Amino acid sequence: MNVLIKSATIVDNNSSEHLKSRDILIEEGVIKAIGETIQDKNAQVIDLPNLHVSKGWFDSSVSFGEPGYEERETLQNGLDVCQNSGFTSVIVNPNTNPVTDHAALIEFIKNSTTSHLVDAYPMGALTEKSNGQHIAELFDMKKKGAVAFGDYKSCISDTNLFKIALQYSKTVDTLIQVFANDKSMSSDTQMHEGTTSTNLGLKAQPRLAEVIQLQRDLEVLKYTGGKLHFAYISTAESVEIIKEAKKQGLNVSCSVALPNLMFTDAMLAEFDSKYKVMPPLREPSDIEALRTGLRDGTIDMVTTDHNPLNIELKKTEFENAEFGTIGLESAFGMLQTVFNLEDTIAILTRGKNRFGIDDFSIKVGEKAQLSLFNPDVNWDQSEGDIRSKSKNSIYLNETHKGKAYGIINNNRVYVSN
Repeated sequence: MNVLIKSATIVDNNSSEHLKSRDILIEEGVIKAIGETIQDKNAQVIDLPNLHVSKGWFDSSVSFGEPGYEERETLQNGLDVCQNSGFTSVIVNPNTNPVTDHAALIEFIKNSTTSHLVDAYPMGALTEKSNGQHIAELFDMKKKGAVAFGDYKSCISDTNLFKIALQYSKTVDTLIQVFANDKSMSSDTQMHEGTTSTNLGLKAQPRLAEVIQLQRDLEVLKYTGGKLHFAYISTAESVEIIKEAKKQGLNVSCSVALPNLMFTDAMLAEFDSKYKVMPPLREPSDIEALRTGLRDGTIDMVTTDHNPLNIELKKTEFENAEFGTIGLESAFGMLQTVFNLEDTIAILTRGKNRFGIDDFSIKVGEKAQLSLFNPDVNWDQSEGDIRSKSKNSIYLNETHKGKAYGIINNNRVYVSN
């Protein structure tokens, strides 16, 4: 199939056509020509208002529910949400029922998603049932397609077990993902420890819960070697610790969840459970440090941490409400309220190589893995804008800047109506 993209502004700082308006001809899924004017009578033409195009967007942490929680989100509908939101590649978390902790479930996810435009890469659980007691079948899961291993939003309290996990990960040459959150200081907490939590009288989680766990994990990494990724760091202290670890030459990376870049703990003053997320929303100084860390490269990537939940898990008393929000459909529009267009696209397109996933630039001869978008349209998110089966969005009623048109990937095209 031939596809001709007309008059699109290319946003790819690795391309010689960066920020130029160009036609792009794609043949059998490969970029064949880029020029000011290209004609092909046999091609499917994509000609949209203020069309911009970049490398395919990537999210390193999404939850879809299936198997086990299909009422929250199925794999098929979740990937449909991805393509509508401009994402060509996502890593699927193991927080399913049962937990994705063995090869058969990795194979199920791969087989269930292989025909979709969006590339879904499963993450295997690091420990059996993600309970932190026994190492899961890492080697077998990697053979079936797992790109990394981690227990979703759960840290391994047993330091020796964590040491063994890192040592074993080296033998299978894989990345370990961890969540820095000391359980002994965060159990039953409802939000960030600060002035707001004191005023509300809620049990709160101190920054120390993240910092002390992060420091322990880095000390083990120094001892064992290996590759470690910290998902969802949320404090200014963590940014500085990661920066120092990288200076020391440790093989470490990290991500930040989108809500922690956008909102402070003050949003919880009215006990609105849509703002109840994990890590908890922190303070303005933390947000500024996280944004600076993204700009200078200390923080490697942003994740939406898309986590669909049943309505009854969020629309309940605040202390009983679950942590979590969806976010795929808001990523581009919210990031652009904070960062300029070039920085936003750089953020959305980096991180694949860390997980061993192929990356492609907008150059002749490269695979056409592209995100299509209009960066200048402003819109307020309502429930009608949400294609996810669950509607638990922290971004409802927030003004977004920019919206995705769709994607091109795997020799197929999706453009939203």
